[in-house]
Amino acid sequence: MFSSKDAFKKHFLEKYEMMFGKCFEESTLSELYHTLGQMVREYVSHAWIETNERNRAHQKKQVYYFSIEFLLGRLLGNNLLNLGIRDVVEEGLRELGVHLTEVEEQEVDAGLGNGGLGRLAACFLDSLASLALPGHGVGIRYKHGLFDQKIIDGYQVELPEQWLRNGNVWEIRKESQSVEVKFGGEVQVSYGNGRLMFHHINAETVTAVPYDMPVIGYKNNTVNTLRLWSAEPSQFRPEKGDVMKYKRETEAISEFLYPDDSHIEGKILRLKQQYFLVSAGLKSIVSTYLKSNSNLRYFHHKVAIHVNDTHPVLAIPELMRILMDEYGMGWDEAWEITTNTISYTNHTTLSEALEKWPISIFKPLLPRIYMIVEEINERFCRSLWTRYPGDWKRIEEMAIIAHGVIKMAHLAIVGSHSVNGVAKIHTDILKKREMKLFYEYYPEKFNNKTNGITHRRWLLKANPNLAKTICDAIGDRWIANPQKLTSLVPFAKDNSFKQKVYEVKQNNKRALAKRIKQMTGIAVDEQSMFDVQVKRLHAYKRQLLNILHIMYLYNRLHEDAKFSITPTTFIFGAKASPGYYYAKKIIKLINTLADKVNSDPKTKDVLKVIFLENYRVSLAEEIIPAADVSEQISTASKEASGTGNMKFMMNGAITLGTLDGANIEILEEVGPNNIFTFGLTADQVLAYQKNGGYRAIEYYHHDRDLNQVIDQLINGFFPVPTHEFETIYDSLLVQNDEYFVLKDFRSYVRAHERVGTAYEDWDSWMEKSIINIAKSGHFSSDRTIQEYADEIWGITKSV
Repeated sequence: MFSSKDAFKKHFLEKYEMMFGKCFEESTLSELYHTLGQMVREYVSHAWIETNERNRAHQKKQVYYFSIEFLLGRLLGNNLLNLGIRDVVEEGLRELGVHLTEVEEQEVDAGLGNGGLGRLAACFLDSLASLALPGHGVGIRYKHGLFDQKIIDGYQVELPEQWLRNGNVWEIRKESQSVEVKFGGEVQVSYGNGRLMFHHINAETVTAVPYDMPVIGYKNNTVNTLRLWSAEPSQFRPEKGDVMKYKRETEAISEFLYPDDSHIEGKILRLKQQYFLVSAGLKSIVSTYLKSNSNLRYFHHKVAIHVNDTHPVLAIPELMRILMDEYGMGWDEAWEITTNTISYTNHTTLSEALEKWPISIFKPLLPRIYMIVEEINERFCRSLWTRYPGDWKRIEEMAIIAHGVIKMAHLAIVGSHSVNGVAKIHTDILKKREMKLFYEYYPEKFNNKTNGITHRRWLLKANPNLAKTICDAIGDRWIANPQKLTSLVPFAKDNSFKQKVYEVKQNNKRALAKRIKQMTGIAVDEQSMFDVQVKRLHAYKRQLLNILHIMYLYNRLHEDAKFSITPTTFIFGAKASPGYYYAKKIIKLINTLADKVNSDPKTKDVLKVIFLENYRVSLAEEIIPAADVSEQISTASKEASGTGNMKFMMNGAITLGTLDGANIEILEEVGPNNIFTFGLTADQVLAYQKNGGYRAIEYYHHDRDLNQVIDQLINGFFPVPTHEFETIYDSLLVQNDEYFVLKDFRSYVRAHERVGTAYEDWDSWMEKSIINIAKSGHFSSDRTIQEYADEIWGITKSV
């Protein structure tokens, strides 16, 4: 049906009439999108089946990537690209009087993720398929996802996200493969067949229904699977009690991503989600394995389970439960299989972000799982006693269960065969600080896998004109092997090539300026420098540092007639967690500052501040190709890796960042002349945190500019009640500036001055931009996934 534009047009018109029962002339763009999506899904069905059959026939070991998030973005354009049929479709639709881009705009971003964790998972699935590796995703089919963000009077307002309102053309409901998941109840212990037997009775049962989505490799006839689980009432529901209450509580499990856990009901729901995901996923995987293998003893030879952060770590006790309670294995055999099957990625150095569950919540909800976790802890603590006799403090710090809570990161390390960080510095911090005791005990488990992004989505699709310019210069080998982008290095001094890259950037900036006007009503100068910080809103990511610097620039422009800056448009995009009061105040501050700056006749021609609401993948695809400067300014040691830094770099933006996460590896790749760094190092931050000695108030008193902008938070400078930003003011001075915003402020100001000067030198700036593009291939997720495949999972290509 996609062999030629004429064949496509014929099938497209037939499919449309069959689906909607009316003539093409009456069609809507939404209907055209669903028609095309249905055709694409049907087109890949043969390769999808063939991929699964090939894996089974060749007895390939397969990896299942468990993640609470998969931030997929729109799929139509990506799927057309990977199938190699985009040109045919685009030409065929054009002859029918339809623009493909308008059809693509009808697709809603899948509401399955929030930030970097989920986008990484999506990139990994793309790379697994594009490398023809047998690997699949396992997640939850959230009905509403996170939330839609609206900005009203400068405040974030959360609205239910409705990505499934018109259905999901990419999914197939597999009701026949549903499984039951149990919560609550009691565990009955008996003795039979020479062993203890455990029976989960009086439990509340929930049905997990799988929805499968194809994950299409790039022009290689490989189609892997993302399996998403939906929670539905079970036929084994309680005979007594409130049936409607049971229905509501059941459906709530897969209704929202990250329910508010500031109250006990929300905590219970989050824990339910996590167990629901791993129980349903593992039951399905074991069932699939047994169709081709008669003995679970070799399960880990054919199956790898990877848990993306601690949310799916209950896979460890759940696999133990399945092996022991359902298939009669002894503890030692089940433990060997489990630990050799499961691997774990840590995504944070923030101790407060390491999940802990109170026993008071965990034990009643998951009684059998708690028994297994308790046994894992007992056996682990005994082994620690053998290794460190009498060292109670060490054992207490390493225990999985202590002081009434279960430490999920500890469980992950003990119950897996591999623990990896996601950037060199992150892994070093894990080894030396956060997980130092575990690294001393299990040095062989720890390794680094620096994150990556799929260059097909973030360059080939998001920036097609740049991709074409690159292909014209060095050919298209980089699409299959992104490391080949290094062939661009000599072109960094080629004036003709520089001009072409510059024109692409300007066209992208022009398109973004148009979108900004549509979204905000604000006209921005497309010739200005586009300085961009788009990412999840969190204090450690330091959007606040960016804001204080803009306030500083605004003050200087007003007070010093000789002061000038490179005309700059500062662009923000971020969602704050609904319960994160401080982060939501930062959003209010950004928008309040924007209103003041953008309406001031003295500054509006050289300084603009834009906040783009409802930041998501499809919006990122418009913003990132247009960026000149990439703000990656987290407090050193706090950002595990970052992947936004890689996307911007790949599109020719220059990084302005701290020596944190993957920024350090970007510096190593591009060299110090092609990146702007500033601020404390990770070692310096960690030293302050360990030894003290930082007094934010001193920086406030000794830096006039800093003193001025901090006072402006509360002195009536903004047209809001003076208490509006007291929380932010207090965080800096009363609470001693946990993330060293004031300490790094002056260094940040100087770095911006260097950026402005460099931007004015067109020739040098374009050279920096091209070097960044050329060196970005190292940060492709294809490289990352190949390292996982070779060094952790032990999987090989399925062709």
